[in-house]
Amino acid sequence: MIVKTKEEVVGTPREIFAPNGHWISRRYLLAGEGMGFSFHETIILAGTKTHIHYQNHLEAVFCVQGRGEVELIPSGERFLIEEGVMYALDKHDEHYLSASEEMRLICVFNPPLQGDEVHDEKGVYPLKKGQ
Repeated sequence: MIVKTKEEVVGTPREIFAPNGHWISRRYLLAGEGMGFSFHETIILAGTKTHIHYQNHLEAVFCVQGRGEVELIPSGERFLIEEGVMYALDKHDEHYLSASEEMRLICVFNPPLQGDEVHDEKGVYPLKKGQ
């Protein structure tokens, strides 16, 4: 059984800060744990807009706090994200994630992240060796 507390993640290499300052990702389960997915708590800071395009991963997201929106690219279709809303990027959907209030999101990635990934200039998490 794997059990991790917030105290075991915060302030360690499992807590990743976006280079642009838009988000904090706390990575509770990673590829090395062998579960076949990774599990994260992500904080999206209020007033930010992040370009994301997971070409190598599928992601499901559940909002447990805050408010924002997902805007699909190129269609411009928008979805309100607030407490109790789940969205899944099942088609590697390119999008903007904006936060009008700080959001706390629970995220699952497949394949699992290795741990130190951040978005590249195209909004992509690169595929790492072993994924």
